[in-house]
Amino acid sequence: MSGIKGKVVAITGASSGIGEATALLLAERGARLVLGARRSERLVELVARIEKAGGTAVQIRTDVTRRDDLQALVALAGEAFGRLDVLVSNAGAGTISPLDDLRVDEWDHMVDVNVKGVLHGIAAALPVFRAQGTGHFITTASTAAFRIVPAMAVYAGTKFAVRAICEGLRQEAGDSLRVTTVSPGATATDFAEASTNSRVRAEITKMRDALAIPPDAIARAIAFAIEQPATVDVNEIVVRPTAQS
Repeated sequence: MSGIKGKVVAITGASSGIGEATALLLAERGARLVLGARRSERLVELVARIEKAGGTAVQIRTDVTRRDDLQALVALAGEAFGRLDVLVSNAGAGTISPLDDLRVDEWDHMVDVNVKGVLHGIAAALPVFRAQGTGHFITTASTAAFRIVPAMAVYAGTKFAVRAICEGLRQEAGDSLRVTTVSPGATATDFAEASTNSRVRAEITKMRDALAIPPDAIARAIAFAIEQPATVDVNEIVVRPTAQS
């Protein structure tokens, strides 16, 4: 199956930012959506918007740090639509700060969400994709997976890990599964607000306000990967503001 219309797409971190923009764009292009995020009230509102516009979506509260939640997300796709064609692992945490801050709990949280969350999604969807003989993993990484800057050591480490895991998955996937990593640069989301270091938060906010691209720029990249023919696997996409160094 090529194109987007009719495909069943599950999205984590769907309640705002890139996940929300991706859900709206894919729904507009005819995908059937299974939306997951921790903020279930936002998901309910998003499903209502999609359905009002003539789209199709269901939702379930999903915390990617919990393996059972990812199993439930994938199971909902089967219950609602009979299959799962694409898993977009978009949920992420960016509580960035200098290592000297020793915010170890925040380091642990980034590892749990950004790395373990991706692995939990793979564990839930891979058996389904193998049984179907087709499937597509799309994972949101970051330009931090290519370039490390001060205050982003742990965050960048998690995104380097995501790229490595996804490349390993691609090599193991065989000729029937597709694997795509999308790495956004500065994007107009609430990423900056996650930092508990006021100086870092102010710096990231200033950069975002100066040059960030809208979340739907990333959504279009995700849609591009999905809509390719089954024999075409778009492996890595980097999308950043033209002005970002």
